[in-house]
Amino acid sequence: MTATSSPLARPGFVYSILLAIGMAAAVGTALGFQYIGGYIPCALCLLQRQPYYYAIPIAILAAVSELVGLPNWITRALILAAGMLMLVTAGMGVYHAGVEWHFWPGPATCSTTASSMTTNAGDLLGELNTIKGPSCTDAALRVLGLSFAGWNVIAGILLAAFAFVGVRKAA
Repeated sequence: MTATSSPLARPGFVYSILLAIGMAAAVGTALGFQYIGGYIPCALCLLQRQPYYYAIPIAILAAVSELVGLPNWITRALILAAGMLMLVTAGMGVYHAGVEWHFWPGPATCSTTASSMTTNAGDLLGELNTIKGPSCTDAALRVLGLSFAGWNVIAGILLAAFAFVGVRKAA
């Protein structure tokens, strides 16, 4: 394999892989706060994760398309799609942060609260019907003045910008 045929020499491959890793780190951090830190996500928090769940496989497909030698426009379109999904999650984060700061009302489905997740497997089925997620209007934690939703806005914008640069570099 020559240096020019190495996947690391192809911008489409490098940007796709780094984008997938960045998105996995962002959503993995949210999952870590949930399962290790005990922060129960509200309905809007869960919705903000969905673009990551779609974009990560798309970015991986972009890397694969570059590896197998598909036309360059396919790799670029897939990176662009992942970047657009990051803008979607950033927009959702803006909406959620606005709800937390009481700039506008949140959805009616976010009005209930839960104090904790069960640790007893025997109670799990019973609690599925009684425990609802926490209110979307209350930030569970603020770091440097930003809630999880605020940090998701920053992550989404940075990842989208990275993807859009990748689309240009892969041209």
